[in-house]
Amino acid sequence: MEVKVWDNNIEKAIKSLKNKLNKEGVFKELKNKRFYEKPSVKEKRKRVEAQKKRAKALKGGFKGRR
Repeated sequence: MEVKVWDNNIEKAIKSLKNKLNKEGVFKELKNKRFYEKPSVKEKRKRVEAQKKRAKALKGGFKGRR
């Protein structure tokens, strides 16, 4: 991953970096790995996330090529 700094505008570069990391899910992964999660809890969380993802996909409709 690369972020370029233009005109010594470090704040904008940091904001861009945070945005890229957030889109890749790095912060979410760090938060989840902060403490030990029992396998049963982990399975339940993944199931709930999958349900949310499916519901979001259905709600958004089809956005593929025609």
